[in-house]
Amino acid sequence: MDKQEKAREVYNEYYGSKNYYWTKSPSPMCYRVLQMFPPTKPLKVLDLGCGEGRNSIFFARNGYEVHACDISDVGIEKTKTLAHETGVKVNAFQANLEEYRLTEKYDILFSTGTFQAISPGLRKEIFENYKEQTNVGGIHAFSTFVRKPFIEKAPDADPNSHEWLTGELLSKYTDWKIEYCSEDI
Repeated sequence: MDKQEKAREVYNEYYGSKNYYWTKSPSPMCYRVLQMFPPTKPLKVLDLGCGEGRNSIFFARNGYEVHACDISDVGIEKTKTLAHETGVKVNAFQANLEEYRLTEKYDILFSTGTFQAISPGLRKEIFENYKEQTNVGGIHAFSTFVRKPFIEKAPDADPNSHEWLTGELLSKYTDWKIEYCSEDI
């Protein structure tokens, strides 16, 4: 079994209960996107690593056209169920971020706590693809887990993850205007 298949199994287990592992409440980063890029016109969002759909549902409820992917088929099914229960439309599909490349353009790419699934050797290619498939004037709203040697690893940390270094995600955007960046503990 390869590393990605193991990761899929880990997240299927996390998302396998009737409860929501990350809760149904959106990430605070969703509110920042809504403030910075409100849907005053049709805007297409891709939620990379949507988990069980909490952020995707937030965007759909606020008027965005939402597409969402995750490695976990259990997470995708919970995203679809939550969208149905909420009365919104989310195009949710299973995808492995190491293999999936965007072939259509989006206004907003969003991801929180997912990029540790991407091997360091693939990051440059993948982030170039993300930038190429973003409409002019579009935004990326990303956060990733960064290893801090003075902080213990979370007990539920994905054992198959690839660590990021402080500033590494920001370094993928030296040719973009950065509106906001923070490292939170």
